[in-house]
Amino acid sequence: MTTPTALANDRVAPRPAPSKASASARRLTALARAELILLIRNRSAIFVALVLPVVMIFAIRSSLQQIDLAGTGFSIAGVALTGGIGIVLVQVVYMTLVTGYVTRREELVLKRLRTGEITDREILTATALPAIALALLQCVLLVGAGAVAFDLTAPKRPELFLLGLVVGLVMMSALAAATSAVTRTVQTSQLTTLPLFFVSLFGSGIFVPLEIFPDRLASMMELLPLTGVMTLVRHGWLGGAESGDLVTAGVAALAWTALAVFAVQRWFRWDPRG
Repeated sequence: MTTPTALANDRVAPRPAPSKASASARRLTALARAELILLIRNRSAIFVALVLPVVMIFAIRSSLQQIDLAGTGFSIAGVALTGGIGIVLVQVVYMTLVTGYVTRREELVLKRLRTGEITDREILTATALPAIALALLQCVLLVGAGAVAFDLTAPKRPELFLLGLVVGLVMMSALAAATSAVTRTVQTSQLTTLPLFFVSLFGSGIFVPLEIFPDRLASMMELLPLTGVMTLVRHGWLGGAESGDLVTAGVAALAWTALAVFAVQRWFRWDPRG
């Protein structure tokens, strides 16, 4: 005869409830996968993300042939490829995500997502992850191309290179979310992203290293959002920077990142602008 004790022992123990971290990871993975599918289906976004950075790198290299880099300690290939990483950050992360956030907002996707268990931070992060992953892949390819085709060494200070890249990815993602707040439609995103695009392209050392500018002008350019990131990335890969300059670059990059995150928390719009 089966005793109550035996019956109790035969019962299957209940599964422990999933932790908050694992539940959050599952939600992030599911939403990021959906965002990746949407990104792949968006041909114009893929064109901007994959083709334009390559075209811009060749444009940088062509323009550098007219500039004397002898006093900077950099080669044309080194400046062009590190500038290519800056272009990836601006075009693949920033410009792609502004369009993505605005599209999701105007189609009420963000509003519907907020009615579920997923948090606001998870929504913003998951939306950004596919663009960040694509940017990381392109940066890896640029480093590989530098080693194979242009005789560049591996990053001389990989910790600085990685720090600049990670801070740049976070900063550009946050600035994209902040810019979407002042962008009414997907079409106007092509206009609202232009100021940061041109300022970064010509003032943050992407096209031309700051070392060739007069000291006063270069000091002003060091205050631009992407300049600190570019300084860390370029000198982390190619070397040759003083510790004081690197500290200044790191502080400026982190300050802009914190300011961008604050702007998102304060002004990001979840509902259509109408």
